[in-house]
Amino acid sequence: MTDDDEHRLARVTELAKRRGFFFAANEPYGGVAGFWTYGPVGAALKRNVEQRWRERFAHEEGHMEIQSPTIIPEPVFEASGHLDDFTDWVIECPTCETSYRADHLVEGTGEVEDAEGLSASALESLIDELDISCRSCGDSLQGISVGEFNLMFSTAIGPGKGEPGYLRPETAQGTIVDFPRLLEYARGDLPFGAVQIGPAYRNEISPRRAIIRVREMTQAELELFYDPEEDEPPLGAVAAVELELYPVEAQEGDGEHRRLTVAEAVDGGIIDNPWIAYYLGVATTWFHEIGVDPAKLRFRQHLPGERAHYAADCWDAEAYLDDDWIELAGFAYRTNYDLNKHHEYSDGSYTVFKPYDEPVTVERATVDPDMAMLGPEYGAAAADIASALEALVETNPNAFETGDAVTIEAAGETHEIALETTGYTVETVTESGEHIMPHVTEPAFGIDRLVYTLLEHNFHEDVVDGEPRAYLELPPTVSPNVAGVFPLVDADGLPERARALADRLASAGLPITYDERGAIGRRYRRQDEIGTPFCLTVDHRTLEDDTVTLRDRDSTKQIRVEMVEVPEVLRSLRSGEMSFEAVAANTEAVDREGNS
Repeated sequence: MTDDDEHRLARVTELAKRRGFFFAANEPYGGVAGFWTYGPVGAALKRNVEQRWRERFAHEEGHMEIQSPTIIPEPVFEASGHLDDFTDWVIECPTCETSYRADHLVEGTGEVEDAEGLSASALESLIDELDISCRSCGDSLQGISVGEFNLMFSTAIGPGKGEPGYLRPETAQGTIVDFPRLLEYARGDLPFGAVQIGPAYRNEISPRRAIIRVREMTQAELELFYDPEEDEPPLGAVAAVELELYPVEAQEGDGEHRRLTVAEAVDGGIIDNPWIAYYLGVATTWFHEIGVDPAKLRFRQHLPGERAHYAADCWDAEAYLDDDWIELAGFAYRTNYDLNKHHEYSDGSYTVFKPYDEPVTVERATVDPDMAMLGPEYGAAAADIASALEALVETNPNAFETGDAVTIEAAGETHEIALETTGYTVETVTESGEHIMPHVTEPAFGIDRLVYTLLEHNFHEDVVDGEPRAYLELPPTVSPNVAGVFPLVDADGLPERARALADRLASAGLPITYDERGAIGRRYRRQDEIGTPFCLTVDHRTLEDDTVTLRDRDSTKQIRVEMVEVPEVLRSLRSGEMSFEAVAANTEAVDREGNS
């Protein structure tokens, strides 16, 4: 990290704490790593980011929004694979018992850029080769084993030992497990999407970098369910959007990014899944609109070894922060993995009936296991054997065509079942449709990381009137307040007029703040630091002609606006319908002292 990066990181972190964006939680008790409290302006910024996401990925896309529990029973995660596969590699110092995430230790040496997808043995070899020591006590970690650590927080549901459950590590399973009910709300039609914005929990081995890597986070996720054979995204709407791509072949080859439009990336086979391509295009425009620096944004494809157990492909949106690339969002093609698992493990049906244009006559293999024979012979395993036979005839009916018996796996054992007991037959049937298993593409955003990125990408320092100034160039649509309202001085009835204006704007639903303390220049600086895009000053001229001064944060220019027009002007500025320059073009300009 360069000196400039360190200075910027220190200034942003100091600003965040001092001005109430975020700070470590439970500080009077020493705090616990990975938990943060959002202060007044931080909570407002975070809430605005969530609302902009909701507007773009739910409302504009026509998707439903749900809110599922944050505690989920264990069988759901057994089916989804999270009990076995939602893990990180951990290494513990035998001297001081401090635990570390092994890939982070390796990356921290600067010798390896990305160690996340490496195996335990590969990480152990690198730790030995690089002679990595414990950061706490300094003892060598050579020869220490790297093990798996499940990141889910466990809990008990109910009194006593209760039913085992987990705090959800993502909102996805809460959406996917309820697919049968959501399909009803979608009237059985594909494609449809369901979004959630809410907390998720991961018992991170080594939380770090403020709200970048935490144990409690807010996620905004969309699960899109569709027929991969028929449902296509509206790629034309984003075809010309340019993407900064870092595909697998570049990571394993020349290391260069690929600057391509969405259409070029799809046509060239760089992005295989068209729904991922569509959402990369949508996300690129949205990121830019809320204040992510386009020059510091890329989409990196997961290497085969780092993909989640459910993903056939995944691309991460990454922002350049503090001399490093940080994941902001993941765009995963989950295929039908999750639905298939819940269909297998639960009592629900996770298929969709797809009608044919015309009925068709087909030969269909079926079984009707004779439980009167299976029960006495196999006891408690009989039901599992019957289910295995039904599954086998669907996937491999030819297994029943040869010999006098079929081989199946059930109840953890291999069984030879006499053909006559299976009730196997082939029937000619007329079918009006078929049941299909939808596929899922998932854009998943980390709201906390987005908040930090907006602070870091929009933090600037300059000099105004010979004095240094720090300000956040946040777009009005996400800034905590759209305007600060001030009386020029605390006299002559100006505070009363300013408070009345502030009350009127608040009643109109505009987020504003009122401040009458200190010199006017200091009040401007306070608002600049928290990203307030505009300031309204009530002065002595207001008493004469009912106009106020409207100041722009970025240029520090000032204009006069009719008091009666202020709510509509602010509303237009906040929504982006008008720019400050457009308003100024038809308004009287004034200098910083308020003179025309």
